[in-house]
Amino acid sequence: MADEWPKIRARQTTTISPWMDVIAREVEFAPGEPSQLYHAVGQGDYLAILARTPDGRFPIVRQYRPAVECFTWELPAGLLERGEEPAAACARELLEETGYPVRAIHSLGMPAAACTGRLSNSIHSFFVETGERVANFAPEPGMSVALKSPAEIVAMIKAGEFVQQLHLGALMLAEIRGFLTLPR
Repeated sequence: MADEWPKIRARQTTTISPWMDVIAREVEFAPGEPSQLYHAVGQGDYLAILARTPDGRFPIVRQYRPAVECFTWELPAGLLERGEEPAAACARELLEETGYPVRAIHSLGMPAAACTGRLSNSIHSFFVETGERVANFAPEPGMSVALKSPAEIVAMIKAGEFVQQLHLGALMLAEIRGFLTLPR
């Protein structure tokens, strides 16, 4: 192990908020070479939830995203809380964002890297079969929920209305695992 390269020579973490750190790493790529400085964003692991309601549609959420300064349509999603199991976080986030309880939950595989170039967290993707929506559900302020068929989701992707790459990956994982068929 001591002879393997590259080597992290120093690491400094600066907390920006309860949800984000900036991590600076000095990386030495070969013996005697000067270290190079790399930065990454650190945050908790992330969830993407593709949920099918009893009538066969999929809830998606619309919300304002300050990072891109616009409203986006996305799958229900969120961050794991410290010590929370991913499946429990999935059930919590789905209910909070859409009002649909989990009837059956299926992992879409091992956690994956969200962005290997700049983010240090992982994404956990799930396919969920829901129960009926809870009575009197009201979405979080600033969020709206719509139910879409697979064909409607594909049309939104083609129209540039559904653009969150991590969620496009969850759709692909659901399809290759046999939970969903997306029309071409």
